[in-house]
Amino acid sequence: MESLKIVKKTRNYIPEDLEITWESLEPLFEELKHREIRLLPGLEQWLEDRSELEAALEEDFAWRYIRMTCDTTNEALVTSFRYFATEIEPKVAPYTNDLNKKFIACPYTGELDKEKYFVYTRSIKKALELFREENIPLMTEIQVEQQKYQAISGAMSVEINGKEYTLEQASVFLKDPDRSVRQQAWEAITARRLKDKDQLNDLFNTLLKLRHQVARNAGFENFRDYMFQALGRFDYTPHDCYKFHEAIELEIVPILREQAEHRRGSLGLDVLKPWDMDADTSGKPALKPFNGGAELIEKSIACFSGLHPYIGDRLRIMQANGLFDVESRKGKAPGGYNYPLAETGAPFIFMNSANTFRDLTTMVHEGGHAVHTFISADLQLNDFKHLPSEVAELASMSMELISMDKWNVFFANPEDLKRAKRDQLRDVLKTLPWVAVVDQFQHWIYTNPGHTTEQRTEAWKQIFEPFGHNFTNWDGLEEPLENLWQKQLHIFEVPFYYIEYGIAQLGAIAVWKNYHENAKEGLEKYLAALKLGYTKTIKEIYETAGIEFNFSADYVHALAAFIKEELEKLE
Repeated sequence: MESLKIVKKTRNYIPEDLEITWESLEPLFEELKHREIRLLPGLEQWLEDRSELEAALEEDFAWRYIRMTCDTTNEALVTSFRYFATEIEPKVAPYTNDLNKKFIACPYTGELDKEKYFVYTRSIKKALELFREENIPLMTEIQVEQQKYQAISGAMSVEINGKEYTLEQASVFLKDPDRSVRQQAWEAITARRLKDKDQLNDLFNTLLKLRHQVARNAGFENFRDYMFQALGRFDYTPHDCYKFHEAIELEIVPILREQAEHRRGSLGLDVLKPWDMDADTSGKPALKPFNGGAELIEKSIACFSGLHPYIGDRLRIMQANGLFDVESRKGKAPGGYNYPLAETGAPFIFMNSANTFRDLTTMVHEGGHAVHTFISADLQLNDFKHLPSEVAELASMSMELISMDKWNVFFANPEDLKRAKRDQLRDVLKTLPWVAVVDQFQHWIYTNPGHTTEQRTEAWKQIFEPFGHNFTNWDGLEEPLENLWQKQLHIFEVPFYYIEYGIAQLGAIAVWKNYHENAKEGLEKYLAALKLGYTKTIKEIYETAGIEFNFSADYVHALAAFIKEELEKLE
């Protein structure tokens, strides 16, 4: 059996015991900057040495971020994170630019394998185009400001029936068959969020101003156009995003509206309110696929092992090496993530489990990212593993659907299993309008940088309306509706990282369709795509997975029809 112990790659260039301080790093960057490169083998060695240094830095930053999000109340951890953001990153940035220049100017760069280095070289050229010295302090300030969102959100808790809950734990009550219980929980959660709405608006206004300045410094009219370049969106344009929004409005919104009407009838209600959208229409209690974080991990390992021993063993290795923090608690940052550890070749999974069905889907989602981290870990350069989100999210969202094949591990009762699959497929469709709304909202925000808080609120309502307002009645709940965007951490922390979920969701449906038709071949193609890391273009990676990189209305229609058909089989 494969060893569960993770053995880090041996360092060949930097000292094994390198302390990550600027004083210890500067000589290494200086050496790389001034090294004389002799012939092609010399260039390849230089690239590997640079990669080794960058991987060590990335992993150090990863642990600072992970530890801080696990306990946002610990000042020492926040200080450690800020040290890297304020004392190391700003000093690394000019060297990164110098090393990029050195690579492009090197006479042997043209002799590198063009196919192998095409994506890498393209990214380096783009980074050189965008780099501005005056943006370094602004980027540092943005890093520090963004972290405030974690602290504000991590401090949120509510009291229900005399007991304190994190917002994730309290959301369990939204699935209760008793409507009054659901309403009480929703109102408590919403009131708590609204308490910080002004603070979050002020924080966002600060971020907006800083981001716009970064874009202007780099010669762009607005931050949207800058980010399309910075994110390496070589395969689609803002216009394509608007076409995607239209396709979702045309093809997906009517299906969800029909489902909402069916929900209203099944629950015997005159109108659906926001607290009616998560309860099971059968009147049964919420699904409980596991009890506690340890059981969630154990069952996820069994589920993944059922798909393929390699996949299951990746989670088993993480479990053996303490690379999970899955339970919700006060002071912990919200959300969930899979953070790759660049040197270790494994990731860390962070989430806020409250023993719900949603936690199961979060775990298999992050587990898809984890498999991606492992399977691409041995690629030659660290940059080969820097995935564009359209590829990263394809891995995770496909795993949500493929893993359903083995969800009997979580649901011994066949009826519960059918219910879980139904909920998952409905969620797949429900994701798409929300993605379109959040993406279109960000397009508006950054192409109208001088807007006021009131204008932003109005824009949010107008953009949300054609996509159904989550297919619920908000009469008398105008304030929660207006501020709903504030719960989406991506808007604060990773601007413009959202359309990728929509693109990847379509890709994931197509991957699952292939798996559905031929499980062995479908899984093999999926894993082959993951193994590429980012050594091919997005289109080529999607083709390797056996699917199209396509988000036209016709494609959306075909995939939505497939999901509808599968849902009908589960009724």
